[in-house]
Amino acid sequence: MAVPWSSSDLHLDWQPDGGRRGLAEALRRAIRDGRLSPGAVVPSTRTLARDLGVARGTITRVYADLTVEGYLYTSQGAPTRVAATGAPPIAPPEEKIRPRAAPWVPDARWDLYPGRPDLSAFPRAAWLSAARRVLQDAPAAALDYGDTRGPAALREALARYLARTRGVLADPGRIVLCGGFKHAITALGHVFGELAFEDPSLPEFRTMATLGGARVTGVRVDEHGLQVSELDSPVVVVTPAHQYPLGVTLAPERRTALARWATDTGGLVIEDDYDGEFRFDRQPVGAVQALAPERIVYAGTVSKTLVPALHIGWLVVPRALAEPVRDALAGTGWRPPALDHLILAELLNSGAYDRHVRQRRAAYRRRRDRLLGALPPGFTPTGISAGLHLMLGIPGTSEEEALATISRHSVAVDGLARHRMAEQREPGIVVGYATPAEHAFGPALEALVTALREITA
Repeated sequence: MAVPWSSSDLHLDWQPDGGRRGLAEALRRAIRDGRLSPGAVVPSTRTLARDLGVARGTITRVYADLTVEGYLYTSQGAPTRVAATGAPPIAPPEEKIRPRAAPWVPDARWDLYPGRPDLSAFPRAAWLSAARRVLQDAPAAALDYGDTRGPAALREALARYLARTRGVLADPGRIVLCGGFKHAITALGHVFGELAFEDPSLPEFRTMATLGGARVTGVRVDEHGLQVSELDSPVVVVTPAHQYPLGVTLAPERRTALARWATDTGGLVIEDDYDGEFRFDRQPVGAVQALAPERIVYAGTVSKTLVPALHIGWLVVPRALAEPVRDALAGTGWRPPALDHLILAELLNSGAYDRHVRQRRAAYRRRRDRLLGALPPGFTPTGISAGLHLMLGIPGTSEEEALATISRHSVAVDGLARHRMAEQREPGIVVGYATPAEHAFGPALEALVTALREITA
């Protein structure tokens, strides 16, 4: 039977009767397979001999053989290590040079795919500072499983923040933490059974609602936002501040009509306020939730303000729905990551979160302005007053041909067609100008503009 290498928790494929040669080959395989990585310290001859129950001289000879072969290297007074040439690269060279942005993003050199902020702008120093304060001050009880709604400290901080910045009517008892909007919409689909989505809208969210067990329908969007008069579903998911992907803002009369529809019919609105903090050209548009707080679920996340990897989101729910929504979220197997939640609460309470949002708002506005100033004639941008993306109408060609041209210039963008639930009408491309790191935005913009000029040539 194989003997486990207990000193480093590495199992060697080695039979005791294989002797010195068998042990040497087992170590070679461990190095070639990457289980012992370049630079890793191997156990001393005394330790390994004791662990495997063999003579120390046997281990000494095996190490000497592998050192001559280039698998190990030794230095006087230092432990024996795996040589840098002893293992193949873990990933192909092209993946190490240009890692794929995300599984759903087209493989391209320049990433202008919408839906993500500048990941390199994550406030690492502020996060680390907040983490230190939390770990110094948090009682031991904060490290337990905790409240399934999320820590009270974060729900209290969010209630103050959302009331101040988005006009949301909330108290901590109405707030339920979740793992992001995909997680929320999966659970809400399970609770409600039928959801209407804006047409167009992000297809990934419709898929998650379906996986939650909901039947999905569509409601058209025009230049004034959701056509409320066409609602024929008990629950509707909307992006009123900055419709995704068209970028329009729900008109004031339709905001009022939407709240009235929910109140008069007993319907429910799920308001996805995914980028409400980033408004550039006029005063922020407050949340619709304040018009009918007992008929509107307000949803937000840090995926655009900080980074998606945190998987932190929240729902402000009508009081009657707090318990069923909490149970549905918990039923997915998710549990609140208490430490990350406490760190976010500290960022909110200290003002560091507000400072970061202000900095990013200014940076993204500058990028938007550069993009608008560089667009060739013929391309009509919409959704430019807010957010991290805009949509471009395409002149004189099909969406498929335009995307192919842009792809040939190694630029990743999204198309409008895949967001449609009904028949495709006008073509368009969706550009995420927030995504590249600061040093990469200029070259990415230049590549996009070159492709756009080729489309209209």
